[in-house]
Amino acid sequence: MSKNADNTGISQAPIGPIVSSGHLAGGALPALSEIEFGMIMLSHAFNRWIVRCMTAAGVPDLSAIDVLVLHNIAHRAKPKTLADLCLVLNVEDTHVVAYALKKLERLKLVKSGRRGKEKLAMITPEGEAACRRYAAIREELLVKSVLATEVSSEVLSSVAFRMRALSGHYDQASRSAASI
Repeated sequence: MSKNADNTGISQAPIGPIVSSGHLAGGALPALSEIEFGMIMLSHAFNRWIVRCMTAAGVPDLSAIDVLVLHNIAHRAKPKTLADLCLVLNVEDTHVVAYALKKLERLKLVKSGRRGKEKLAMITPEGEAACRRYAAIREELLVKSVLATEVSSEVLSSVAFRMRALSGHYDQASRSAASI
């Protein structure tokens, strides 16, 4: 039987790395293209998930950035500035976050206040309740599913660390590309 044959004797073509753009995988680090394809798939799945989870929690018609902004404002129940939100969420376009804040305020999920000249965003009781419902649905549908795959917290933390480190490389490369 040939090396590339399965147990049926049928020859199988070797499967290379799974990437979205083969021309990008031909360089010095093809594994980076595998990571990029994984990030594409993960980011779209994550955005779909957070929007649908928030809809299931009773708050439909939010975009992914709206959901992220809401959760960040709820984080530690501390008022946040627009600059705080953009920094933590790594959003360069402040208008995107400002629009999300206006939308969330219209829905009475957040309210605004002031600290000196700074405008602050704070979670409302309605926003807290929505985040609690979201968390309960997340535990039931997502966390239980991940736990069932026997992926440890340590492995997940390690992946998260590596993703944050890679984000620094992409940020630096984007700054360099902007100067070309």
